[in-house]
Amino acid sequence: MFWINNFILGDAMHEPNCITTIKLYLRRTLVRLRPYSAIMKKLLLFAITCCIVIFSLAQSDKYVLLKPAKVFDGETMHEGWVVLIKNNKIDQAGAMNFKLPPGTQVVELAGETLLPGLIEGHSHLFLHPYNETSWNDQVLKESRAERTARAVEHARATLMAGFTTVRDLGTEGSMYDDVGLKIAIEKGVIPGPRMICATRAIVAKGTYGPKSESPDVVLPQGAAEVTNISEMENEVRAQISKGADLIKIYADYRWGKNGEALPAFTTQEIAAAVAIAKSGGREVVTHATTAEGMTRAINAGVSTVEHGDNGTAEVFKLMKEKGVALCPTLAAGDAIEQYKGWRKARLNDTVGQGIDPEPERVTNKKKTFQLALKAGVTICMGGDVGVFTHGDNAREMEMMVEYGMKAIEVLKSATSINADVFGYGNEIGRIKKDLFADVIVVEGDPVADIRNIRKVKFVMKDGVIYRNDK
Repeated sequence: MFWINNFILGDAMHEPNCITTIKLYLRRTLVRLRPYSAIMKKLLLFAITCCIVIFSLAQSDKYVLLKPAKVFDGETMHEGWVVLIKNNKIDQAGAMNFKLPPGTQVVELAGETLLPGLIEGHSHLFLHPYNETSWNDQVLKESRAERTARAVEHARATLMAGFTTVRDLGTEGSMYDDVGLKIAIEKGVIPGPRMICATRAIVAKGTYGPKSESPDVVLPQGAAEVTNISEMENEVRAQISKGADLIKIYADYRWGKNGEALPAFTTQEIAAAVAIAKSGGREVVTHATTAEGMTRAINAGVSTVEHGDNGTAEVFKLMKEKGVALCPTLAAGDAIEQYKGWRKARLNDTVGQGIDPEPERVTNKKKTFQLALKAGVTICMGGDVGVFTHGDNAREMEMMVEYGMKAIEVLKSATSINADVFGYGNEIGRIKKDLFADVIVVEGDPVADIRNIRKVKFVMKDGVIYRNDK
């Protein structure tokens, strides 16, 4: 009887109006039943309540049918497909050979392409472009309250751009605030993508920043410092306890005598982190730009190499053999060179009209990216966004095509490949029955022109429509 009274007398948020009306009627009925015996009242109320609960459950499912011109399912482009969403999951995907449930909302998307929600593989939601504020000043001069406020806006912009999931690889001095941001998004406090959080990156003591010109001044660091295997293991355990979904390690950094990048950890030190992380069901990813740093990390068992600027044919061959993926972050280096003054040629620019020659860094990045493609390395889509503007994530996809990758392969990288490599292939990254309803729609065909990926018209995450430009 207790639960019956709770159902009738309690107030539930977001319940259908018809249920609220019936419950108000039942409350009046309770008064009218006073003359009858307690047993009769219980039986009658039990019967009525069971009918209401069954009716409520029958009415709770929400269906949305999406009817685009084309559907990219994460691997292949299809014509003549529709996608049926039931609550927060994909219920049907394919030809319209099934009966629609009563009350299905139909969304016509003529001339448009439906895709899985895009997955940003390398993001820093707690950073903003370095031409606005330098990395040092963001870490040292912006309060964590300000940085969190910015991150809230960055999360919204990312979602509205069609990126329904981000792998956020370090708060850069904001401690574990990414986990708090993730929780706020999951609770519906703010709009934003699904977050895969690294919390604080791990660096070798003395290699990272910010750095002071005076050895007597110790500055707050943008990552967690460790000095040996024991500290590495403790730090990994600590980060997992704080909510880290994965661990990020800097295998090398700019700590050479002349500021050049050099390996910072031994293979054994990285392997110790990998062993602890794997025990906790987490992967380890590594920042690595040198061939030696990449080699140590690959042999230690990391899942992805971030950047890989100076990878060689031999290193990429090793990555292929070990099943280690590359997240090339092409857009970050390109943006930094432009911040330094490089005037990059744009579409329709004419050579000789004040456009600067390509910087060596950019030329080298194209070369190493093409070496990775030739070696058959699995490529993740991730731009190191935060170095450049959040919401401009498609910049990396455009550059992947510009540097020699086919558009259909780039779309795979940003959906099914990222989902599989990151360990979420059974939840997101494909238009497939029973996966989460993370779906976007763009104008035109992004395979014909990758720039169409920017023309986002519709965004759904977890079955909730966040953007519909119809």
